[in-house]
Amino acid sequence: MGASGWDYSVPYQEDLVGAFDGLRRKVFEDREYYWGPGADWRPEGERLPWPETMDELWEHESVQHDGTHSILDIFRIIGPDEEPDYCTMKQVTEEALRVLGTRKPTRAHVPRFGEFDHWRWYGRCAVLQDDEGAPQEIHFWGYSGD
Repeated sequence: MGASGWDYSVPYQEDLVGAFDGLRRKVFEDREYYWGPGADWRPEGERLPWPETMDELWEHESVQHDGTHSILDIFRIIGPDEEPDYCTMKQVTEEALRVLGTRKPTRAHVPRFGEFDHWRWYGRCAVLQDDEGAPQEIHFWGYSGD
């Protein structure tokens, strides 16, 4: 299938992991991800129904290989001192100063987020501030697929 990028913004909340988990649930429930075994390009008799749980989704070999091309391909947020790994996400903090020239990114900086370190099967997130420096949103983005 190839690699693809994805991004989402959610209202700010202090609990970053809670925001991440809530977004993943919403993407799964709203079916806003690639489900190859049920894709419309397959003959109707060969299509599998949408999974009812995330565990069921990840049991399918094609998903394990190709992913969902969504935030569902990321399983956890790692800490600032941890090395990025397959299916992890890391928050942008101090590197924002190096890349963007500010420690407090805003929505206007989102088009430049591709300048942060990234690779396939890895996500990033950043708290977006308003013009006065108050947190407004959390932006999640990454790249999935082979």
